[in-house]
Amino acid sequence: MKKIIVINTIFLAFVVSVFAGELISKIEIVGNDIVSDSTIISKIKTRSNQPYNENLINEDIKDLYATGYFENIEIEKRDAADGVVVIYRVKEKPVVKAIAVEGAKRIHKRRIEKLIEAEEGSFLDEYKLKETQNTIERFYRKRGFSEAIIDYSIEVDDENKAKVTFSIDEKTLARIRKIMIKGNICYRSKKITKLMRTKTKGFFRKGILKKEVLEDDIKRIDDFYKERGFSDVKVSYSLDYVKSNVHIVITIDEGNRQYISRIKVEGNREISLEDIEEKIEIKVGEVYVEKKVNENVNNVRGVYVDRGYIYAQVKPVLYFNPQTKKVDITFSIVENQVAYVERIDIKGNVKTKDKVIRRELRLYPGEKFEGSKIRKSRQRLDNLGFFEEVRFDSEPGSKPNWESLIVDVKEAKTGYLSFGGGYSSIDEFTGFIELRQRNFDYKNWSSFTGAGQDLSLLASIGNMTSRYELDFMNPWIFDQPISFGFQAYKKGHDRDEDVGYGYEENIKGGAIRFGKEFNDNYKGWIGYRLETVEISDLASDAGADLIAEKGTNDLSSLELDLSYDTRDNVFSPSEGIIFGNSLEVCGTFLAGDKDFIKYSSRLNAFFPSINKSVLELKLHLGVAEAFSGTDNVPIYKRFFAGGASTIRGYRERKIGPIDSSTGDPVGGEALFVTNIEYTYPLVDVLKMAVFFDSGNVWAKRSDFLSGGFKSSVGIGIRVKTPLGPIKLDYGFPFNKEPGEEGKEGRFHFSVSRGF
Repeated sequence: MKKIIVINTIFLAFVVSVFAGELISKIEIVGNDIVSDSTIISKIKTRSNQPYNENLINEDIKDLYATGYFENIEIEKRDAADGVVVIYRVKEKPVVKAIAVEGAKRIHKRRIEKLIEAEEGSFLDEYKLKETQNTIERFYRKRGFSEAIIDYSIEVDDENKAKVTFSIDEKTLARIRKIMIKGNICYRSKKITKLMRTKTKGFFRKGILKKEVLEDDIKRIDDFYKERGFSDVKVSYSLDYVKSNVHIVITIDEGNRQYISRIKVEGNREISLEDIEEKIEIKVGEVYVEKKVNENVNNVRGVYVDRGYIYAQVKPVLYFNPQTKKVDITFSIVENQVAYVERIDIKGNVKTKDKVIRRELRLYPGEKFEGSKIRKSRQRLDNLGFFEEVRFDSEPGSKPNWESLIVDVKEAKTGYLSFGGGYSSIDEFTGFIELRQRNFDYKNWSSFTGAGQDLSLLASIGNMTSRYELDFMNPWIFDQPISFGFQAYKKGHDRDEDVGYGYEENIKGGAIRFGKEFNDNYKGWIGYRLETVEISDLASDAGADLIAEKGTNDLSSLELDLSYDTRDNVFSPSEGIIFGNSLEVCGTFLAGDKDFIKYSSRLNAFFPSINKSVLELKLHLGVAEAFSGTDNVPIYKRFFAGGASTIRGYRERKIGPIDSSTGDPVGGEALFVTNIEYTYPLVDVLKMAVFFDSGNVWAKRSDFLSGGFKSSVGIGIRVKTPLGPIKLDYGFPFNKEPGEEGKEGRFHFSVSRGF
């Protein structure tokens, strides 16, 4: 039996040696002084007692070079009695022992040393040295040393240690003394130099030549001409050095200005010529501008994409008439077939349920793959506030002209526990703690997230105010766009004449609401509210109007809201409108103590302007009237104006009727306020605002719009901070406040916890 095993073993070794190659009996490493044998062996795949494999050896050489430790690697194979010995003969790269910088005079040597990636004690890497050389060169170019020369040298000693020296020849710091424009006919030299960021040396300007900036200026001039019809323009520059000064010569070959002689559309069959021409903004007789033509090509293709022709092709065919110097433009269209949605795949959502995303989409399987519906779907998903990023893509379906729609989202943080403090000119200092989840799910006990519900618990206590509130809202019930919400609260405000409260107010109550989304723009709510209001701590000399409000009353009311919203973004709108109308009917027939009806209407319109600035127009009007056994609308349900949220430049709530004895505001039954505000972003977190406010409050509804308005103008800033937004406005009134002798501008300041 033993003889059979021995024979089989010898036979197996023979088969392996014949068919798999010679066996490796030993691996040797030669030439390494710093890198250990074990480290080298860990980087290779070849092992002892394995067949010798030339391909595997070649991979080992590549892997060892990739470590960056070695300058040269050679493989040697030596026969031995029990197989072959594989010898890895390596030559290690020098080790950097010192790095020096020479020749830096105008720029401190330490600033150059910070740009050097190589470190003492590391293996020499000439690729990194070359990159560092380029980095230092760019550093000098940006600072005006356009002719600086950067080089490096390596000295290796007998111990294989290297000294690296970066040599810098700074040359001269070139100052621009003159900029000359040549060849320009249609535009004056002064007009062209105004386009340039490169400027000559002046009293307040260093006039340093930066070639990157100059080359960007050349492109800017080129674009300037092309946007005005000079499509063949050629712009170049040359530099003339005179000692440490430089003269820049810009040469312009304007060519001929070209005009559009004809615009034609061909290839359209499914979409009418009228619909296409409506999207073509260029006209016959206009200057030909290639950029505008390409924009109109996209506009025409957009007409097709919006109707499901996502494969449509639109190309501009141009004919230049050399005699008339005019251009015929033909929009050549290949419509191809309509694309349809085969399925919709949701990706990236970890917490949010698929159905929360799907119910916001306006595109469904089996429908045309319409671009307009995709844009609307993206807008609706953005307006949820659940996602940092929303991307739409497509993949070919299982049959021609069918596509799978891919909705890829990146979730944002929707829940937070926040606490802190704030200040406003109305409430003074307040402290708060709030627990909120905007993507709440009461059925998901593991994380309470994912169903798109909104739950908020808030407690706020301040110098003058207190507020405790629970809010819940479910935007979809019964898998329909029908919303349900409820609210419970307790809030109060101390007496403080400086902010328009001539009494202490305490309110506790709650409400339930049902709403419906009729379409993408129209929404409606109906609800019931029950609250108890207590008015106390009136001034000793309060007039009859205020004294009549003292005491505790229960208010039982029905509420109705209707809104129309076309804003592009509910969080930071730049265009569109929101038009909201609310009606409250409070009555003893609902088991309350007061009878009155109150209507309020608000219109906000947003208009985009240059550089992401926005013009906002606001209108707010309201009327209220008591009926049945109630003589006057309660003071806590009347309208007030003046201050940070209505008409700036006036004290809070001080526009309108006042108590004849104390001068405290008592509000009115009618209000009209208009605001015009223009905000301009200075940087990402800072905006400047200018505004005009106007309006008034009238004691009786019958006096609405009589007696003129109170108006103001002002400026403000909006600062976005990690703690919340800061808003500071200064308003100057055109009119005197009731009971005041003169006009005086006022600051309105607030810090809040949301943005």
